[in-house]
Amino acid sequence: MKLKPFPVSDVYRLIEPGPVVLVTTHQGSKDNVMTMAWHTMMEFTPSLIGCVIGESDYTFGLIKATKECVIAVPTMELAAKVVKVGNVSGKHLDKFQKFGLAKLPAAQVKAPLLADCYANLECKVVDTTWVKKYNFFVLKVVRAWIDPTKKNPKFLHHVGTGKFIVDGRTIKVPWHKK
Repeated sequence: MKLKPFPVSDVYRLIEPGPVVLVTTHQGSKDNVMTMAWHTMMEFTPSLIGCVIGESDYTFGLIKATKECVIAVPTMELAAKVVKVGNVSGKHLDKFQKFGLAKLPAAQVKAPLLADCYANLECKVVDTTWVKKYNFFVLKVVRAWIDPTKKNPKFLHHVGTGKFIVDGRTIKVPWHKK
């Protein structure tokens, strides 16, 4: 087997951290939603999520100002909407109306839940230490919701330039705690 060079700028396609998600925010009387693929679990208890949101994204300023959001986890059935949401700014457009995204009220944050997503995580910003240098927010999940009617959900994983891998079969490997 021969190896060949791979562009360093495309490494994210190889180690993408998790499913593509939708991030909702609320400020004043306006809701917004964006597509995000750059996030990571940081801790289990409390549940901490780290995410990178570009400074030029409309959502960056909203999260920085309000210190809260919802991370919604869509399934493959929403793939076309996820891509469309990610290709336009919500600064002058109501993406919920444009793309037919149904909203539900959250319990602990003002940002809306997304009714058609498998899971919704209400989050509060708990650390902005790395925002200035890396656009990296640390979020604490304060409330979580799932749709129990969605059995065996298939999530989207971004691998670049409009390509996604969809979760496949689940396998179980024997393990034990030490």
